Amino acid sequence: MAEMELPNPKELEEMREKAFTRRTALVTALYAVVLAVISLGGNKAAKEMSLAQQQASDQWAFYQAKAMREQLYHLEKVRREDDLAERGAGLAPSIREQKQKLLETVAGEETRYEREKKEIEEKARDLEHERDANRSRDPYFDFGEVLLQISIVLASMSILTHSRTIFHASALAALAGLVLGLNGHLMLFRLPFL
Repeated sequence: MAEMELPNPKELEEMREKAFTRRTALVTALYAVVLAVISLGGNKAAKEMSLAQQQASDQWAFYQAKAMREQLYHLEKVRREDDLAERGAGLAPSIREQKQKLLETVAGEETRYEREKKEIEEKARDLEHERDANRSRDPYFDFGEVLLQISIVLASMSILTHSRTIFHASALAALAGLVLGLNGHLMLFRLPFL
């Protein structure tokens, strides 16, 4: 009869621990990759929010300049209308016609500035909407990053302690971080406290 060697229980336990360590190390690396992607999304949202705010501020400054010019043309139009009403009948027809054309030009400029001002206001409001959208996305990225960092720490602790419970806790933290990070990209749901 052939002799059969029974495996040493210590060797079996050591092999099982090495397999657990390898798997956990690979999963931890995966957590790090997901963390990097979510971190990039968060950085992009923050940059887009800042850029949209700057552009909206620029548009509002432009709007204000147009409003001031519109007001100047409005005052000039009122002054010219008053001048024509006061002295129009006593003016020579050619001078009166010239003053009427100038009044029409001033009124046209007032209308142009009013129209341009409305276009600028629409653009500024669109930029503010873009800023607000990125502002609402940013916390999801932030919390996703934190949860993924926690999952990496927990996974590392599970390697040191050979604790599957801590590893499972790291997996739950990573899953929650992934969901929040993806929500930062897709905005599928809103949490009331964010």
